[in-house]
Amino acid sequence: MSTTTVLIRSEEIQSRIRALAGEIEADYPPNDEIHLVGVLKGGFMFMADLVRAMSSRVTLDFMAVSSYGKGTRSSGEVRVLKDLDSGLEGRNVIIVEDIVDTGLTLHYMQDILKARFPRSLRTACLLSKPSRRQVDVKVDYIGFTIEDRFVVGYGLDYGEKYRNLPDIAILNE
Repeated sequence: MSTTTVLIRSEEIQSRIRALAGEIEADYPPNDEIHLVGVLKGGFMFMADLVRAMSSRVTLDFMAVSSYGKGTRSSGEVRVLKDLDSGLEGRNVIIVEDIVDTGLTLHYMQDILKARFPRSLRTACLLSKPSRRQVDVKVDYIGFTIEDRFVVGYGLDYGEKYRNLPDIAILNE
């Protein structure tokens, strides 16, 4: 079995999420609703903690997409596994993603959601790996920028394992 090395401790994660929540809310007028679209499965912990750090004007929904399968590299092919339960027309939408790697999945999601006519569409990601970008994709809120290492924990997995780790860790194979 693989071992892990802690990259970002849970306390740092929580502190940064509180700061991101403040940045997001400051970008919208006080009475505007903010609709978060969490990307499953990896983004569920980030989404839950982000929502708890925000005010009651937040609503949420989830989408499930896949581009990894069971490997450590993106396949480049994005599939929608679960679509949204509610419409986006006229809403302030923020895609909440665990990690932006090649940018292919996020670019695909942004195109799909733009076609649903939201008032605004922004993106928040917990982790960004700019060295791996294959497409130029806009990310409005970034928790941490990291090097090109395969990370697990805090919702991120390898073969459906390690999601339960409280920290973000490098997977040592």
